[in-house]
Amino acid sequence: ALFMALLSMASVPSVLAADTPKPATAIFAGGCFWCTESDFEKLPGIIGAASGYTAGRVANPSYEMVSSGGTGHTEAVRVTYDPGKVSYSQLVEHFWRTIDPTAKDQQFCDHGTQYRSGIYWSNDSERKIAEASREALLKSGKVKQVHTEIIAATTFYPAEEYHQDYYKKNPLRYAYYRRSCGRDARVQEVWGGK
Repeated sequence: ALFMALLSMASVPSVLAADTPKPATAIFAGGCFWCTESDFEKLPGIIGAASGYTAGRVANPSYEMVSSGGTGHTEAVRVTYDPGKVSYSQLVEHFWRTIDPTAKDQQFCDHGTQYRSGIYWSNDSERKIAEASREALLKSGKVKQVHTEIIAATTFYPAEEYHQDYYKKNPLRYAYYRRSCGRDARVQEVWGGK
């Protein structure tokens, strides 16, 4: 009887754990990863975001390699989120409103394929959500074209430690960069009010 009681008590946490959604991840590229990381980390339901590189041809790229434009990578963020509080669809909608989807191979003051925008899906459901969102955006007439790539996720390489949470570690430099790059002004121009 004691064994059965212990067995039934041991199964309670696993039942509770099954009801709690596990954290999930999603990868987005929106130009400068400092800004994209900052934009996502302010969204409710986000556990954290890491700056890094994705969609390239070279293993373990460095910032110098990626910023030269020769590796095929783009600056990106891997967002860790609580799917019980925010859905993948909501992440995609939030993402659109933080970038200029009409810009090809650039975002704001940063130019080159390493600053292209993208949504990098990890399963068919995410692909369908991202593609449907792009189609809805085009049908809305808000933009006439979308240059944001929507492709299967490949290896995400975290950027060097000094890039992580840059906006928190260097708030004055970050604020100056963001303002001088014209990011918020262009987002306002494309999307209007919040």
